[in-house]
Amino acid sequence: MGSCLSCEEQERSHSGRKDRKREAREALAAEARHDQRLALVTGRICSNGASNSAACLFTQQGRKGVNQDAMIVWESFCSRKDTTFCGVFDGHGPYGHLVARRVRDSLPSKLLAYWQEATESKNLSDGGESEKAEEQVLPGSDSGEEAQEPEMFKVWKETHLKSYKVMDKDLRVHPIIDCFCSGTTAVTLIKQGDELVLGNVGDSRAVMGSRADDNSIRAVQLTVDLKPNLPEEAERIRQCKGRVFALHDEPEVARVWLPHDNSPGLAMARAFGDFCLKDFGVIAVPEVSYYRITERDQFVVLATDGVWDVLSNEEVVKIVATAPTKTTSARSLVESAVRAWRLKYPTSKMDDCAVVCLYLNKGKDATATQEAVVKKKVSGQEEEIVVAEITEDDLKQQQPPSGMIKLHHCRSGRSEASKSRSLKECLATDENEWSALDGVTRVNSLLHLPRFLGGDKTTTKKKH
Repeated sequence: MGSCLSCEEQERSHSGRKDRKREAREALAAEARHDQRLALVTGRICSNGASNSAACLFTQQGRKGVNQDAMIVWESFCSRKDTTFCGVFDGHGPYGHLVARRVRDSLPSKLLAYWQEATESKNLSDGGESEKAEEQVLPGSDSGEEAQEPEMFKVWKETHLKSYKVMDKDLRVHPIIDCFCSGTTAVTLIKQGDELVLGNVGDSRAVMGSRADDNSIRAVQLTVDLKPNLPEEAERIRQCKGRVFALHDEPEVARVWLPHDNSPGLAMARAFGDFCLKDFGVIAVPEVSYYRITERDQFVVLATDGVWDVLSNEEVVKIVATAPTKTTSARSLVESAVRAWRLKYPTSKMDDCAVVCLYLNKGKDATATQEAVVKKKVSGQEEEIVVAEITEDDLKQQQPPSGMIKLHHCRSGRSEASKSRSLKECLATDENEWSALDGVTRVNSLLHLPRFLGGDKTTTKKKH
């Protein structure tokens, strides 16, 4: 009898494994078909280049391994010529690059599907009546003044909340990508006419370049870096039994830890994936904000923390504003970030960088504005501004504007001799000194993988 039961259990177990493999194959096949359809969509760009709507994007691998950053620009989003979707995603952990790409490919489609569903439902419930707007403070505005928040923002906010929730659930049950200790940030932007809707999870950032009264370019931060050092984020994590503290060798970098294990040390409070911490306060709920574009607003920059770790908001908008062309501004910004990494942290491994630049004004006015920044007349003479060049004085004067979130840095361990080196000297010795093997990794998003008592997961102290 015992042997018969044992045989039956083995047959059921074998049958269960076959069913799971079949389901995995079907899921992967459906995913591949979905990706093939996306590749044929006109106006969707996921690699270095530029679009037809004055948007450009560029990414460069750092010195930590595979490039874990992803980005996207999707023109005519929702089949509307006045709508553009943009996003950058910064992966972390062993499979962070796969998570970032999966979110890049799936999240926009989910937003589109839920938006269509919400729009159709609203049209039926309203009976064709015109939409009404409510008066309240704009979450994305820097002035704090009351303004009109249209009904479209309510629809997009609900759409974001649903899409992000479903995206995170899909990652949990993904048949191939292990998201237990891997995840990604996401900052997305939807431009619909003269309105912006932003969704943010993690520490990637969106900054707008806007024209000031004196005709200079000023930075307006549109999103907040959702890190564990924010009081509200830390309180939520602690209420869920998670721990928040910084290590001795990087006292300004707060991290999230398991209740009874000094791992994984996640440097952000919200993320897709990272399911080892989802029961302890880390969430994938986005902060959704709204912004109405004015005549002064010139462009929006979405970038991962590889850029914000070494450049301030003001420096970023200055570089983009002085780029030779709109189609090369993202590349100019990434190259400037690379130079800043080499100058400020010569002994550290450079992080991956991904940038999307979306210009808000089309036509001659925007072109004339950009040319006015590149060349300005002073006392009858033209003073040329070197495009995308960061000097040591600029780096020393790196002060965030009022109202902006100050980015924390840990000690890089560079010597006094390296501090006095010029940018030209750093670039001249590029081949001999900028090796990932000789440097140290600075401010990892994830420090250690958790320890497990059984199963096929083993203890490791390797950094990712």
